[in-house]
Amino acid sequence: MQVQFREFDPFNVWIWVEFSNNPSEMEKQYIEEAFSSWFYLGKLGAFNAENLQVQDVGLEISHMDYDEDLADNSMVALMHNMGEFEFESSWGRCWFDLGTSDAIALDVLINTIRELGRDFLSLEQLIIGGENEDWRVPGSNQPDFIGDNERN
Repeated sequence: MQVQFREFDPFNVWIWVEFSNNPSEMEKQYIEEAFSSWFYLGKLGAFNAENLQVQDVGLEISHMDYDEDLADNSMVALMHNMGEFEFESSWGRCWFDLGTSDAIALDVLINTIRELGRDFLSLEQLIIGGENEDWRVPGSNQPDFIGDNERN
C-alpha cells in the first residue's frame, strides 16, 4: 500500500483510502472501525508527543518511575471532530479536525491501516490531505478543471 501526503491542514483534513476493488460491507466495517477507534483515542488525548515517557525510557521499563507532574503539565493534544466515513466505488474517505493532536497520531494511523491492509483488506493507497480528482471534496473552492499541479 502506498502512503501519500498532499496539502495538509490539521484542522480541515480529508483522509482517503483506495481499495483494490469495490469494498464489501465487511471491508467497509473494518476500515470504519479502525478510523473511529483512532479518532476516539485522539479525542481522549492519546497522541500527545510531549508526554511519551515510556517510549523515551526505551526497552527496559521494569520499575520505571512515571512522572505525574510531567504528564499533568504537558500541553493538551486533543482531536476535535470526525465526519461520517463515506464510500464511492473503490474509494473511502473521512474528514477530520485533528485539533492539537501531535503528528504521532498520523504515524499510528498509517501503521494501523498498513497492518489492516496486510491482514484483512486489499488496499492500494492511503492519501492524507488534499483533494482526490476522482471524488471532489464538498464545498471545495477549487474549480473541477484545475489539476493538483496547477494549484499554488
